[in-house]
Amino acid sequence: MICTMERSTDTILGYTVSGDMTKADYQTLVPAVSAAIDAQGSVSVLFDLTAFRWEKVSAWSDDLNFGKQFKDKIDKMAIVGDKKWEHQLTKLAQSYYANEAKFFETDDDAWNWLAG
Repeated sequence: MICTMERSTDTILGYTVSGDMTKADYQTLVPAVSAAIDAQGSVSVLFDLTAFRWEKVSAWSDDLNFGKQFKDKIDKMAIVGDKKWEHQLTKLAQSYYANEAKFFETDDDAWNWLAG
C-alpha cells in the first residue's frame, strides 16, 4: 500500500510504502507523479520503505514502466529504510528511476537532502 506523506510539496513528493506494493498502488502513484511533473517540469521523490515488505509480481511491469517514463524527470530520489537490501535498492534507483538517489535511515534527513 502506498500513501502520500503530508509533508509533500509541489516539487517534493513523499510516499510511505507498507506491506506489498501492488498494481493498484502504481495506478495511484503514476498519475500523481505525472501531474506534478507536468506542472513543475521535474520533481524529487521520497519513498519511506521502513514498513515495506515486497512488490507483487503483477506490479513488476508497472515498476519498470515508472522508471522508463520518469527517470529523466525525477531529479532526486530518497529511499528511507532500515534494512541492508533497501540500502542496495538505492543503487538501482539511481540507475533506473532518478538522476540522483540516496539512502537514509530517517525521513527528516531525507527531506533535508531533497530540499537542499
